[in-house]
Amino acid sequence: MNRREYLAALGAASTAAVAGCTSDGGTSSGDAPFEHPGTLDETFVANGDYPDDDDPADGYPPSFPDPPAAPEVDDDALETISVNDETVKLLPIDDAVAWFRRADARFVDARGLDQYTRSHLYGSVLSPAQQGSSGGGIDGWATDDRVVAYCGCPHHLSSVRAAGLQKAGFENVYVIDEGFYEWSDRAYPMAGRTFADGTAADVSEWLIDGEIDPTYAGSYAWAAVGRQYEAAPIGDDGRFSIHLRFSDVDAETPVEITTPAFTRTDPLGELADGTVQ
Repeated sequence: MNRREYLAALGAASTAAVAGCTSDGGTSSGDAPFEHPGTLDETFVANGDYPDDDDPADGYPPSFPDPPAAPEVDDDALETISVNDETVKLLPIDDAVAWFRRADARFVDARGLDQYTRSHLYGSVLSPAQQGSSGGGIDGWATDDRVVAYCGCPHHLSSVRAAGLQKAGFENVYVIDEGFYEWSDRAYPMAGRTFADGTAADVSEWLIDGEIDPTYAGSYAWAAVGRQYEAAPIGDDGRFSIHLRFSDVDAETPVEITTPAFTRTDPLGELADGTVQ
């Protein structure tokens, strides 16, 4: 597939659902279809010449020619983080791309719908992170399947989604440690609206610092603009830093900040200039 368009009709006959997830990052407790190139009303391009993805709903990349050797991943040697009472494994990107090119894992984008449609790992599906890791499992996927989640911050949203999968009984879940933008910078296989020199189009970068009562340590603060969102853990001192990489935003764009203590909406420039409390 040499940078040509592939239509939303691709794989439209394939259907699947993700329990408890909505495509805009909401917190619905009901089932909703997750998004992928076969269900989205979008036209995408690839950033290289790749095999066709005949089943965009399964999360598996297509079979690439000349796949690398299987990486020697020792789960006990991986770095981990604790998220919503779950221990989440951080997978180095070099191992992730080896599994990707071998089609040895299902890949899940934990970001928002707008971020996914802008650019995503080729063959991945959208299954957004939910507050409290309440996203649940993915219908039709076996709980012993290998699943690799990713996001752009670099692993806050993906670790929340991974924790949700583990709470639903999934036993073999990882997140890409370096995150989506390292994947993009290396021009690994992606699909999206447009690409320049094989990488995803530039987005605006912002940092929002905040502070709440330290009793909320371990919880998450969230930032949302439409169907783009990011999250960051609240530290032992009550502080948090949300690194945003959003498209079509500027200093005047209203951003909603949600923490366990408050929700507020202010222009992005004001939120980035000081400490949100």
